[in-house]
Amino acid sequence: MAESFAFGIANRVLGKLASAIIQEVGLAWGVKSELEDLRDTSSAIRAVLLDAEEKQATNHQIRDWLGKLKDAFYDAEDIVDEFEYEALRRQVVARGSSTVKQEGDDPLLRPSFRCYWKDDEKESIIGLLKQSSDSENVSVIPIVGIGGLGKTTLAKLVYNDERVVDHFPIKMWVCVSDEFDVEKLIKKILKEKKPDENYGDFSMEQLQTCLRNELHGKKFLLVFDDVWNEDREKWLKLKDLLMDGGANGSKIFVTTRKKSVASIMGSFPMHELKGLSEEDCLSIFVKCAFKDGEDKQYPNLLKIGEQIVQKCGGVPLAVRSLGSLLNAKKDEHDWVSIRESEIWKLEQDRDGIMVALRLSYYDLPHHLKQCLALCSLFPKDCVIRAQVLISFWMAQCPIQSWGKNETMEDICETNINELLSRSFFQYVEEMIPGVAYNFKMHDLVHDLAMFFAQPEYFTVSFQSKNIPIRIQHVAFSDDYWPKEEYEALRFLEKLNSSIRSVYFQMENMGPSSKSFVRACTLRFKCIWMLEFSESSFEALPNSIGIGSMISLRTLYITTKQKDLSKKEKGSKCLNSLQHLGIFYCHNLEFLFKGMESLIALRMLQINNYPNLISLPPNIKFLTKLEVLLIGGCRKLEFMDGEAEGQEDVQSFGSLRILRFYNLPQLVALPRWLLCGTTSNTLHQLRISNCPNIRALPETGLQKFTRLQKLKFDIVLN
Repeated sequence: MAESFAFGIANRVLGKLASAIIQEVGLAWGVKSELEDLRDTSSAIRAVLLDAEEKQATNHQIRDWLGKLKDAFYDAEDIVDEFEYEALRRQVVARGSSTVKQEGDDPLLRPSFRCYWKDDEKESIIGLLKQSSDSENVSVIPIVGIGGLGKTTLAKLVYNDERVVDHFPIKMWVCVSDEFDVEKLIKKILKEKKPDENYGDFSMEQLQTCLRNELHGKKFLLVFDDVWNEDREKWLKLKDLLMDGGANGSKIFVTTRKKSVASIMGSFPMHELKGLSEEDCLSIFVKCAFKDGEDKQYPNLLKIGEQIVQKCGGVPLAVRSLGSLLNAKKDEHDWVSIRESEIWKLEQDRDGIMVALRLSYYDLPHHLKQCLALCSLFPKDCVIRAQVLISFWMAQCPIQSWGKNETMEDICETNINELLSRSFFQYVEEMIPGVAYNFKMHDLVHDLAMFFAQPEYFTVSFQSKNIPIRIQHVAFSDDYWPKEEYEALRFLEKLNSSIRSVYFQMENMGPSSKSFVRACTLRFKCIWMLEFSESSFEALPNSIGIGSMISLRTLYITTKQKDLSKKEKGSKCLNSLQHLGIFYCHNLEFLFKGMESLIALRMLQINNYPNLISLPPNIKFLTKLEVLLIGGCRKLEFMDGEAEGQEDVQSFGSLRILRFYNLPQLVALPRWLLCGTTSNTLHQLRISNCPNIRALPETGLQKFTRLQKLKFDIVLN
């Protein structure tokens, strides 16, 4: 169903073709008229795309035509990217005037989830967990209910209750989902106990030994969330290992949509969740669809709302989704169209996605449909970091600025808030106030995103056999690397050469040698995003940065290398790079020398470099850099050659978010921060766990005319 993204891709191509720098290069290369023809053709096709996309669900010929057209637009974008690269290359050579970003308003984040179950449900389950058993040390309690009822939310409330925390010395939470692989589940259980341990190369026998040692004689609570497995033999194999070690009173708490699963796994009678009452559902709907007291102003809409609620079957997620959808709509026609939609006749359709979520999805504007589709690359139940998602969106989705004061990051923040307000995201957790926050997707929303994203966005493993021809963005779900390197390299040959994104879902999982990375960069010449932040190769391959990587926009890497300064030539070819994250490089002492050539870079994250001594002075000339996060560098003093009077007034002309953390050698704020143009652009400054900075300078901070948030955590010895 990813053919519906053709309109968004067409918009992106047309936006690039209309830019002044593309027209300038086209004129210089003598192909201005050809570019104008391409723009006119693309514009004419776009005019009929919306109508075609609406009809594709019932017309296979249109769907096939849209798929082929989408591929053609990708090819057109590759051509335009070459022109864009040439324009950026000329800017590097010319090094014209710096760009200072204009101020934009920070979007307001609106968290959107709560549990609707009565306290007696929670108390009943806590009572079961605290019961002892005379017949077995480890008991299994299953909770059953259809998707969207709130099983996981209820389980989390129980899991985090103080009485449960006090009762179980060991608590572990494992999201199981579709695949019930005993070996993978043991690894997940062990990772809950020791998150930093890598069990990728462990044999099954070694894993069993580790599990027994961790659980032996200890009372534990283990939650298996979202279980689908109906193979009794698989469950018994895992159950025997878990029963072997736990102390009396240990519990396994299972959430599932299927009674047959509960019957296979449970030693206690299943606890079945029923739908909410119509009264409770209407209360939820009113809170989502109206502002406080507004429902009294629209009695006709409230009556239609009651009829919509009746169709939701007591499912809170369905009620919230439709209530959020109608929140901004006060025209009676819109409400009636939801009530009378033909989609209700599908009931729980063959794809297992609730009608209410489909209705909410169809109501999304095109750009948000593609943004939501990309989220299918994340694994189920994972915590999504907003900053990571924004970098993914900027690399892959048609993000366009409609106002002169809006940056692409501002628009992405607005998109996140829009999806939050429509209940596609939930469980918001603010990590750094105003800077970093996390959230999750409900499993059913993830199913929805996967359904509409495929085959363009697709999750694979190294054992996958049926790979869609039109796959563009690939996520690897493996939690361990193939034992033989050639197996990974052979798998890449199954993927078409037009892959745009490569992402590894699991922690501590990434390429273990340069050969895989080299194969990716040489085969996928139009790659937009590489996510290798858990890689373990000795050195970056030379292919990162060479001419074939001119379209790369997001790069996250880890390396055992000591010195990246020899990569100066390669870095000069990464003119399109917007987000760069280099993590957990324990040997690294020096960064790229040619960093000033990264003229499109908007975010730089430097994290966990215990041996990094200094930053290259040319980092100051990243004039489009907006977010700079530096932390976990215990030897870092700051920049090479930053002497008194050498501050460059043009340094960091767009920086608006700056964070220093865990920098024990930092004794003062860098002079470029206090004396350069940063003082006119910075919105947020946070300094934490930098023990040798005891106070902020008396002079200098008053120059920060746009500073909105300042946090300074002073460490007292």
